[in-house]
Amino acid sequence: MATTDLSHAARLVRPPVPPGPGGGGGEPRARYAERWTLGGPEPYVVPLPAGRVEAAHTQVLALSDGLVLLARPEDDGHRFVLLYPSGPGTAEVPLGGLSGPGLRLLPPVPGGRRAYALLPEAGATGVWLICGGGLRAPARVARIPGRCSGGAWLDREGRLLAVDRFDGATGLTRAVTVDVVAGGEAVPLLQIGDHSNDRVLLADPDSGLLLVRSDAPGADRLGWGVLGSRNPARFPDSLHPEGPAPRPLAIQPGQALMPEGCAVALHLSGPEGDRVGV
Repeated sequence: MATTDLSHAARLVRPPVPPGPGGGGGEPRARYAERWTLGGPEPYVVPLPAGRVEAAHTQVLALSDGLVLLARPEDDGHRFVLLYPSGPGTAEVPLGGLSGPGLRLLPPVPGGRRAYALLPEAGATGVWLICGGGLRAPARVARIPGRCSGGAWLDREGRLLAVDRFDGATGLTRAVTVDVVAGGEAVPLLQIGDHSNDRVLLADPDSGLLLVRSDAPGADRLGWGVLGSRNPARFPDSLHPEGPAPRPLAIQPGQALMPEGCAVALHLSGPEGDRVGV
């Protein structure tokens, strides 16, 4: 996944199988993180092997300063480290850990120097600051009643986080917003119908464009709206083709206050295979 300024990206990879009979000789190929630098005249990649085989479910997040955050799964939770190239090898900065299952790193924060995660708790979900702000250990910045999923940033400062909260009392999932800097209670963001499930899939802070999924039209459909607008969300037929539902991948940045002019990249599936559409 790339940072919001598109300067860096990171992923977990395996080295290629050696050519020739036998390939790797039956030995497992070690997983490791790699960092992509995207902001220069030509993208280039830096492998970041850390002297160990990374678990398949290790979560990876690039930061805009070139560091790479790993959330390494353990028996009782996750441990966090920052990786960066150091001479011919890879250096690590330990950031502590969190106990409990179900932790998930949130998408990159605008500005790219902080990282957050969601962690289920008893009857609630914690929002944790994993790195940034001079911290060397995770700190909980908000607690949202209910089970939360998703995650999208609504502002350029990286304060307003939208998540989809499941309310056990009503059985509905709806997007709420929380200020991760000031803390406080979560505020409802979407309520398209009286008894609808309304989720935020993507948000663009420049234009205010929101990509949403809701069953308010009578079936689960992809639609769009504008943050802070009084106009209702729209669910055009072009976003509801036959077959698998489109999945939004990215919104064109830099379209200040022009949501209608934003291009949106979609993952499309059909008889001819998967493809990307706009």
